[in-house]
Amino acid sequence: MTVEHESRQYVSRANMEELLSELSHLPGEDCYGFFGPDSVSWQVNRESAVFLGAGRAALLQLAHPWVAASLVHHSNLRNDAIGRFHSTFRVIYTMLFGSRAQAIAASRQLYRRHTSIRGELPHAIGAHAQGEHYEANEVAALSWVYATLIESAILAYEFVRPPLLPDEREQYYAESKRMAALFGIPPEALPQDWAAFSRYTAEMLESPLLGVGEDALALGHNVLSGVGTKIRPPHWYLALTAFWMPQRLRTAFALSFGAPEEEAVNQVARRLPLLYPRVPHLLRFVGPFHEAQARLRGRSPGPLTRRNNRFWMGQPRLLYSEMLEFKR
Repeated sequence: MTVEHESRQYVSRANMEELLSELSHLPGEDCYGFFGPDSVSWQVNRESAVFLGAGRAALLQLAHPWVAASLVHHSNLRNDAIGRFHSTFRVIYTMLFGSRAQAIAASRQLYRRHTSIRGELPHAIGAHAQGEHYEANEVAALSWVYATLIESAILAYEFVRPPLLPDEREQYYAESKRMAALFGIPPEALPQDWAAFSRYTAEMLESPLLGVGEDALALGHNVLSGVGTKIRPPHWYLALTAFWMPQRLRTAFALSFGAPEEEAVNQVARRLPLLYPRVPHLLRFVGPFHEAQARLRGRSPGPLTRRNNRFWMGQPRLLYSEMLEFKR
C-alpha cells in the first residue's frame, strides 16, 4: 500500500455488507466474536495501559484534515472530550470483545453514522485544497484512523509489557484486518504484512496529506486538557504523548518537550513496567474484556465489571447486549 492523494474509494452500503458477509463466514463460534481468548488482539487490547497511546492516536487522527473537519462539524469533541472518548470506544470495544452479532451490529451503526459526515474543507492544509470535499466513509481516511489505533496500541502495550514476538506481531496485524473490515476497509486496501504496514505509517507521517490547521490544533488542545471533564492528564502523560509524536507534528500541535518532559518520560519508562504488572487484573484489564469472559462462561457481567465498563465506555454493557441470552 502506498500513500496516494488522487485516488479515492468510498464505502457503499453494498461494499459494507459484502465485507460483513465475508466476516460472518469465518470459522468460529458467535460467542467468541471475531477474535477470542486465544487472539493477540485480546491479549493486547484487554490492557488498560493501551490508553497510554490514546492521546497520540487522537492527535495523529486530527492531523488528517478530513478527520479534523469531520470532528469539528459533526461531533461534540470541542466541548466534551470524555463523551467523544466514550462514544468511540463503545463501538471499538463492542467490535473487539462482543459476540459476532454484536460486532456486526456495531459496524453497521458506525457505517450509518459515517454516511452523514461529509462536507468541504474550510481552509487549505498541506496537500488538501480549500473547498476539497470530504466524507467519513472514504477508504484512505478510514485506513489512517485504523492505522493510528493499531500502531498506537502496540506502542503503548510494549511500553509496559514485553515486546511481542515477530510471529505474534504478524498475528496481531492479520487479526486487525478483521477490525478494518468492520470499519468498511477492504483487505486489498491494506498493507500485506506488518513490515509493509510500518512503511505505510512512516510514509504517512512525512506526507503532506497530514497537516495541522487551526481546528486540529484547538481540538488537540481539548483532547489533552480533558475538556468537559474533571480529569486532567498528568504532566508525565502529556510528556509521553509528545515524545511519541514525530517532530514536525509535535511542533505543529505546539507540544512542549524540553528537559522537564524528557525527564518525566525517563522516570515513567523506568517505573511503569515494574509497577503495572502488579495491578490486580480486575483493574488492569478493561471492563469489556471481563464482560467477554463472563459471556464465554454463559453469564452476565457482574457489578464490578459494569462499573469498570462505565469508566471506559460511559455505560455498563457493550452495545447490543440484548442480543445475548445468559444462564441464570
